[in-house]
Amino acid sequence: MRLFRAEGVARVLPAVVFCAGAASLAVEICASRLLAPYFGNSTVVWANVIGLILIYLSVGYWLGGRIADRHPQAHVLGLLLVLAALATAVLPFVARPFLDLALRGFAAVSVGAVAGSFVATLLLFAIPVSLLGMASPFALRLSIREVERAGATSGRLSALATVGAIVGTFGAALLLIPAIGTQRTMLAAALLVAVISVPLWLRGAAPATALIAVLIALPPGVVKPQVGTLAERQTLYQFVQVVRTPDGKVVMRTDEGVADQSVYRAGTVLTGGEWDMPLVVPPLLQRPVRSILVIGNAGGTTARALAGEYPGVRIDGVEIDPVLSDLGRQYMGMSAIPKLDVITADGRAFLKTTASTYDLIVVDAYRQTYIPFYLTTVEFFQLVRAHLNSGGGVALNVERVPGDDRLVQAVSGTLAGVFPQTWVWPALHFNELVVGLDTPIAASSIATRLQGLPAAVRVLAPLVVSSLRTVAPTGDPLTDDHAPVEWLTDRAVLAYIAAGGRLDEQLLPTAP
Repeated sequence: MRLFRAEGVARVLPAVVFCAGAASLAVEICASRLLAPYFGNSTVVWANVIGLILIYLSVGYWLGGRIADRHPQAHVLGLLLVLAALATAVLPFVARPFLDLALRGFAAVSVGAVAGSFVATLLLFAIPVSLLGMASPFALRLSIREVERAGATSGRLSALATVGAIVGTFGAALLLIPAIGTQRTMLAAALLVAVISVPLWLRGAAPATALIAVLIALPPGVVKPQVGTLAERQTLYQFVQVVRTPDGKVVMRTDEGVADQSVYRAGTVLTGGEWDMPLVVPPLLQRPVRSILVIGNAGGTTARALAGEYPGVRIDGVEIDPVLSDLGRQYMGMSAIPKLDVITADGRAFLKTTASTYDLIVVDAYRQTYIPFYLTTVEFFQLVRAHLNSGGGVALNVERVPGDDRLVQAVSGTLAGVFPQTWVWPALHFNELVVGLDTPIAASSIATRLQGLPAAVRVLAPLVVSSLRTVAPTGDPLTDDHAPVEWLTDRAVLAYIAAGGRLDEQLLPTAP
């Protein structure tokens, strides 16, 4: 009987290391998704998640080996797996208070609250991931019967753990999270671990498996509670929330929601925000504007303003996330924008593969508060210029904070090295418009040119004339190899908040 049980345990051990590997990487992917609505998913956030997960796995490997040497029994491994399953299952529920604290910290612009809750949330993953890490060395200890075959056994189990990690990574990111959401994906990982522990410790594993199965049946509820929420989506790229604000406008926010990605107010195409800034560009060009490319279309706010103020213009709106386009059509009137063709693609990849040319290209692509670095480099701007008709131009919305425009300087200085003439308009506290012209214009002609603005935005002409400035090429341009966009953004924002700055909205005179 004992021999039969030992052989049964030996047969299940490969499945144990495979499932533990799959669950640990699924938890890592879910950790980033759990944090994204509050902290974003920038390189910095990913570095913290990956680094700490690796630390927790290392601790698990070390402890698992020590415990296995002292207590090399199958039921002990089963106990560890059950504890790992339960700790994983409660994560999406116990993390909510810390994430709510983060939300209040953002609202109060408190670095301490945000940083503290971020660290606390990541620490929650220490127990389940460390327990999952114990599975491989413990299974190896139970599998080795002959020293002569230790190498082959170790290699086989390590390979299975790695294959499991691969399955967990792609399965969670590409299948489960889009299909059932972050909470249920984490619960599915917990259920997998609980099920595989049943042959090792039936007495404890069976009730744990039943409990986790019940938790999966619970509705996940609202991810990020907020008054006026119309829709929430977890997409392949980000967390998206559409909210109706007290003043009646509809806004689209992604991930931590510090900045609105799109704004819609019925009855007007103007917002008074950064989406109106490109409206001043067409009179500065040396050709009539008949075709426009918008990179970062989101819910269609910029395209709506351009189509409304320049009737008849044809617009291609490129948006990498199709869910944003769907929500824009459903809640933000995007279907009613005339001559707008929405293209699901990455902006740079689209330019690399299309033969289309445009009179004006508008770049307003953001992931949280970051411009994707590859949309700020010499190589990208060369690609943009190659897709402009003679006399055309490019306009970029670049975020900044008062007193720190180093990112604007870096982007505009890089653009100036590619385009014959580059202008910067510091339109808002937190946004500047960077314009590159394929054909230079005389500064003395700007006031006259801006008289050609549509009547609704002609009020912007004096602001542009008084603050528009030219930019010279920088000696250290941003390149695909080196473009520290996130570092420049984080440094500016954190310094601004630490100094007591407030995220107060400033509106252009076009505000409805």
